[in-house]
Amino acid sequence: MVSTAATPSPSKVPLGVRLGYAVGSFCTANFSTIPGLLLLFYMTNVLAVPAAFAGVVLFLPKAWDLVANTLVGRWSDRTVSRWGPRRPWLLAGAVVLPVSFALMFAGPPLTGMTAGLYVGVAFLAAATGYALYEVPYKAMPAEMTTDYHERTSLLQWRMVLIAIAIAMSGILAPTIAGETADGYRTMGVVFGVILLVSMLGSFFGTARAPFTGQQRSEGTLREQLSAARTSKPFMWLLGLSSAQTLGAGVMLAGAPYFAAYALDDTSATTTLFAALVGPMLVTMPLWVWLARKLDKRGAMLLSGSLFTAGALLILATPALGSLYAHLCVMIVGIGYAGLQLLQFSMLADVIAYDGVVSGERRGGVFTGLWTAVENAVSALGATTYGWVLTAGGFISSDPEHPVTQPDTALVAVVIGVTAVPALITFAGVLMTLRYNLTADRLAAVGAGGTPNPAAAGRHDGQPADGEAVRTED
Repeated sequence: MVSTAATPSPSKVPLGVRLGYAVGSFCTANFSTIPGLLLLFYMTNVLAVPAAFAGVVLFLPKAWDLVANTLVGRWSDRTVSRWGPRRPWLLAGAVVLPVSFALMFAGPPLTGMTAGLYVGVAFLAAATGYALYEVPYKAMPAEMTTDYHERTSLLQWRMVLIAIAIAMSGILAPTIAGETADGYRTMGVVFGVILLVSMLGSFFGTARAPFTGQQRSEGTLREQLSAARTSKPFMWLLGLSSAQTLGAGVMLAGAPYFAAYALDDTSATTTLFAALVGPMLVTMPLWVWLARKLDKRGAMLLSGSLFTAGALLILATPALGSLYAHLCVMIVGIGYAGLQLLQFSMLADVIAYDGVVSGERRGGVFTGLWTAVENAVSALGATTYGWVLTAGGFISSDPEHPVTQPDTALVAVVIGVTAVPALITFAGVLMTLRYNLTADRLAAVGAGGTPNPAAAGRHDGQPADGEAVRTED
């Protein structure tokens, strides 16, 4: 680890650290995407779990995040370690998540409600491991640089790797899984290994990350949660991000059904994801430029509008065919790229703003609350789509006993991936209008300038090496 004084500027993050941090995206993106994409389909079409119950199974472990994530955030804020306040928790998550992820798709000799309960328990363990990793991981960018636009540039690398990871999730994972229990079992093991490698990669890759955050975290957990709830920029950002996450979660859960029943081609899940992530790989520099020209709020309004418009256009797929659907998904992908980049850059701004105003290190509490809500809302996307299917009369089955779906179920399949996420995302666009933490406002409180000398230091945030990891209650 190095001090900020050893770097060219406390506002700049070395390329090696950027890449080391970004590699963790193979964990966050794959775990966020694969359960949302495949777990509902796995339960309803491989394990014969009723759709409504499967939706509940997907949501309940994420509800646990409301507790786990806030606790992990608090603990990481108050951790004293030669590795820094955040990195020990990255390692803890690497111990728990990969194994429990593989167990989720282990394909037990069970069907129906019993199989759903098994998946739910494994998912709960995986959600706990993910909380240990994700909360401190997302708090780190706000503590690496003091520059408003440097945070966007730092996260650009992360978004590129997120796009690659989403491509892996949407293309490789369904290909390995197929439609059999053996396929899903193999997929779970393969991606469990990928999660482990990426989590360890980010742990070692951030060893020399600069630290520009506050040195202390005061007050009780209740007081710090209250501070987060009374931060207007944070609450508006949390609201608009939740709408975006829910819209994307509904669309993600519906993708395999849309491919199978609207396009009559189960392999189209792969090509649809290619159409989604392709724009993410090539438009990141554009979104960074737009964030500078329009400020982050203006760029966020544009990205949300593109996502909404693309989702609505997909409604015409039954009349215009598969190629048209893929072109519309590309529009969604362009908007989604901006949403992903900007919301995390804005979260880093909110944390930095709070640190300057309060003089305390409580980014873990902010990211803990953020990720708890984000994960719950993401899981609610699959639950919502399951409810839409149930309302349409969708009939669950297994590969040995296929069924013919009623026309109402086919309509529900399409509406669930178009109009429903479009309306939800548009609500996020409206909330973006109320977000006001701009570059000028940050500069006015000194967040965009030279950091507080008392707060600058190494990424461990401590005066000396050799201290054991500890937390303060």
